[in-house]
Amino acid sequence: MSEIPLHTFGRSRKARAGYTQLHSDEPGEDEQDENMRAGVRAAAASASANRKGKRRERYADDPEEEATLLGDTAHEEEAFRDREDEQPQSRREISSQRSILSRKGKSGDKSRTVPFRPPEKLQSRFPLNVVRNQKYNVFTFLPLVFYEQFKFFFNLYFLLVALSQFVPALKIGFIITYVAPLAFVLTVTMGKEAYDDYKRNLRDREANSQKYLVLDPTEYSESTPEGLPHTRSVPSSALRVGDLLLLEKNQRVPADLVLLRTSDSSGTCFIRTDQLDGETDWKLRVAVPACQKLGSDRELLTLDAEIYADAPTKDIHTFIGTFTINSPPPLLEDDVPMVPVPTVEPLTAENMLWANTVLAAGSAVGFVVYTGSETRAVMNTSHPETKVGLLDLEINRLAKILCAVTFALSLVLVALNGFRGLWYIYMLRFLILFSSIIPISLRVNLDMGKTVYAHQIMHDNEIPDTIVRTSTLPEELGRIEYLLSDKTGTLTQNEMEMKKLHMGTVSYGYDSMDEVAHQLAMAFGTSPEHGHGRQNSIQTGVQLATRGRRDMSSRVHDVVLSLALCHNVTPVYNDDGTVTYQASSPDEVAIVKWTESVGLRLTFRDRTRIELQTPSGARISFDVLDIFPFTSESKRMGIVVRDAQTGEVTFLQKGADVVMARIVQRNDWLEEECANMAREGLRTLVMARRRLSEQAYAQFKEQHHLASIKLEGRNEAMAAVVAEMLERDLELLGLTGVEDKLQDEVKSTLELLRNAGIKIWMLTGDKIETATCIAISTKLVARNQYIHQVAKLKTSDEARDQLEFLQNKLDCCLVIDGESLQLCLNLFKNEFIEIATKLSAVVACRCSPTQKADVARLIRKHTKKRVCCIGDGGNDVSMIQAADVGVGIVGKEGKQASLAADFSVTQFSHLTKLLLWHGRNSYRRSAKLAQFVIHRGLIISVMQAVFSSIFYFAPIALYQGWLMVGYATAYTMAPVFSLVLDRDVNEDLALLYPELYKELTKGRVLSYKTFFMWLMISVYQGAAIMIMSLVLFETEFLNIVSISFTALILNELIMVALEITTWHVYMVLSEVVTLFIYAVSMAFLPEFFDLTFVLSTRFVWKVAVIVAISAFPLYIIKLIRSRVAPAASSKLL
Repeated sequence: MSEIPLHTFGRSRKARAGYTQLHSDEPGEDEQDENMRAGVRAAAASASANRKGKRRERYADDPEEEATLLGDTAHEEEAFRDREDEQPQSRREISSQRSILSRKGKSGDKSRTVPFRPPEKLQSRFPLNVVRNQKYNVFTFLPLVFYEQFKFFFNLYFLLVALSQFVPALKIGFIITYVAPLAFVLTVTMGKEAYDDYKRNLRDREANSQKYLVLDPTEYSESTPEGLPHTRSVPSSALRVGDLLLLEKNQRVPADLVLLRTSDSSGTCFIRTDQLDGETDWKLRVAVPACQKLGSDRELLTLDAEIYADAPTKDIHTFIGTFTINSPPPLLEDDVPMVPVPTVEPLTAENMLWANTVLAAGSAVGFVVYTGSETRAVMNTSHPETKVGLLDLEINRLAKILCAVTFALSLVLVALNGFRGLWYIYMLRFLILFSSIIPISLRVNLDMGKTVYAHQIMHDNEIPDTIVRTSTLPEELGRIEYLLSDKTGTLTQNEMEMKKLHMGTVSYGYDSMDEVAHQLAMAFGTSPEHGHGRQNSIQTGVQLATRGRRDMSSRVHDVVLSLALCHNVTPVYNDDGTVTYQASSPDEVAIVKWTESVGLRLTFRDRTRIELQTPSGARISFDVLDIFPFTSESKRMGIVVRDAQTGEVTFLQKGADVVMARIVQRNDWLEEECANMAREGLRTLVMARRRLSEQAYAQFKEQHHLASIKLEGRNEAMAAVVAEMLERDLELLGLTGVEDKLQDEVKSTLELLRNAGIKIWMLTGDKIETATCIAISTKLVARNQYIHQVAKLKTSDEARDQLEFLQNKLDCCLVIDGESLQLCLNLFKNEFIEIATKLSAVVACRCSPTQKADVARLIRKHTKKRVCCIGDGGNDVSMIQAADVGVGIVGKEGKQASLAADFSVTQFSHLTKLLLWHGRNSYRRSAKLAQFVIHRGLIISVMQAVFSSIFYFAPIALYQGWLMVGYATAYTMAPVFSLVLDRDVNEDLALLYPELYKELTKGRVLSYKTFFMWLMISVYQGAAIMIMSLVLFETEFLNIVSISFTALILNELIMVALEITTWHVYMVLSEVVTLFIYAVSMAFLPEFFDLTFVLSTRFVWKVAVIVAISAFPLYIIKLIRSRVAPAASSKLL
């Protein structure tokens, strides 16, 4: 035996058993090795060559490593590396030119060839498998938080003013009045950020410390019970590329794995991908056949194989790789395997378990190929940025104007004084005196207002369990112009029901399915009227009436049987005896449940066999010969089955009408009926079949296999064979219509939002046909509106033509697939967004999570309008984080979207109340509050300016100490803040007339126009109060302060009263209590108020006159405006 140069195949066992390895001096070895590889090399071509070279080269590069590896053969790992290294010299020569190739690509190319039990050096080249969602760490926390705060001019201004108080020459009043508000705002913000990040850290730690079982070759020993490999438990963060991972039922997959073995003998398992693509149905995954055939998991540890995987990408639907066995372990010590070595098997997305999916049934062993930042799940999530409301940005802009006003005022006063003395010090003192023009209390007031709005939203009984996660954004809800919604689970419940079966001459609706059951029973020979078998019905079929009936029942039999066979549904029997159907599409489950309801039940299914139970209770069995799964490109699924009783081979296919129309035989009804069902919002599938002879099938099988081992253009080649040899002249059996149930009140919600001027886009990962159906049934598309479908665009000319068409037809609804969308965005980004944002509705299908986020960002950037995104799955997180306002729905798909969102709701219809009532109120109130607080600061600064200019332009404070502290707090705070409870219309009217919301999106509630109106009011009132106080001048300066300050406080209280539309009990209380506090405080501040003068009638009438002059004209103006140009809301009252 040893003389025959075949020992390289069986070498692995001998190496382990302590045999001396023969060196290949014989020329035969060389030739044979070459011959063995020739076939594979033809198939694998350059890609494979490149990879093999890479792997061999690692050891050839490093003589030290080579020496240590060859030193000892005792351990399993060494034995493996030994085999790696002792390749025949010739093989190294072959690979030398490949390794040059591989080295070139090594730096930029992230594709990898990983052997089983890879060396540490190789594993360390790949990223760690760590989940990290934190924004900050210990070192970056303070710098980043301070940057986020002080990049606002508003806060920076206060910081400078507060710091100036530490310079003695500039000190005015108490330092605390300048430092405390700023410190308060910063502390609250930092506390909130730190708490949020701590929660994120806890979630990360929990995810990273989840324990997983890894098959461990080092602890492998002969004494282990047969079949059970040694495993060790490691946290998910310690997993490395090349680890063999053992997963149990309901465990989340921690990294991207190639599925090697499953507990199911057929080598399949189901996974749940809801957090990856948002679809709730289970997906079928297939183990690598060569590994599934092994006797036990333990044999994986001794396998001499390697896996090639392409560079990591975002696409979860494709994967290109190969699985290569270099030398299979022989059955006996001296056995010679009868398969060519090495054997190469293709790997596709079907063999992959992506990170963040969940193993739904059984257990599985996987080989880690991508970890950490290279996993599909992480590549599809974007990092959240800190969101800032538009209102905050607008107020920041106003603050800059106010700062310019302050600076101009100070300069004018110093100039009027003729720049005497230390004029620059005076100017700085003026700047600080006027600093109350931009009140820090504005930030405090607005932040407190946001807290009140958040509380109101969370305690609204009509939208229970709504959670506000980002309390800085409630005003944004009042200015939404674009709503981007997910479909599955957001607009629909993702629950399917079969409603219609059409067979050309006859159509069965939902209420006539018992007729189908009757026909089927007849066809299977268990007619309820006759107890006889099928032969009898054939004999009596001479009579014409019965003949027509039999013809019908055989057609029903054909279509129902085909529907019961052509799917990838697996029945799973639960512990309590019930059956759940698992499939990759809810449509399929709906159809299989329907076939069961009419009498044909699916009882067993694996990769090779399907068993059905007929209406009479008999079992019929079919062998599955081939399956061609549904893909977004093919839009159809096919299956080749052999009837176990008759041996007849049939090719069955069902798919979308657009592709099936050209595959089936000519007919005159398919197109029309599909259109009818689509108008009803049903999802249509066309069912067809073709009978095959054994010879035709064998020929097809051969061609298909040749196509399947190509490395370049494999998928295209396989599809071409199927199209040429099977998909021709299929017999059309029938058309099914399945309904996808909508969420509660979706239609009315969308209509209300559309009337409120919000443009609605639907972004979904689903198929074009399904999305179009849902767009129609949710009334996203108006009744007779034209739907323009754009799919499979490949060239810039095609894209340009489509855009030109859309430009001339802006009243249509655009339905576009992800591929065409990407092409349009790459080539004509601005033109596409320009046209799309004008359309009444846009539906984008087959969108990846990243595409959804990109669309949201583009609309924001291009239109500068507010965008709200709503979704319920892990695949919507990126979109939710990219929007101005992200709303997450707590759904069947888990809480991932809800946790990442700014607002979390329990159903889509709650959006109307959230936007049209809470959003509208929050924005109106905050705008009013902000302008009032600015007015409060401006008026006192105008008084200060008038006072200084009269008293020789001296930078002396008019009101000092406690009066200034009291003015911003106890004397005006409560009434001004009570404006957050104001409302212009009641709730019912706001929801009845959504047009009121449209008015707000123009941003007229807080604009430069309203701001300058308030500026003029402040200048008039401040000057009036100060000049009148000086006109009614008393001999003592003390009296001026008491008269003007009292007039100022009363003026503010009256102004608040004038601003209120609907009085609330708290508003009345705040006005009365504030007035009382002011009156009492006069007694405790003798340095400002002379009590004998304050209690005299002179004081009372002078204050009354001043207040009348400052406030009465404004009341008259308001009255005239309400008559001449009333607000839209007042017309409804």
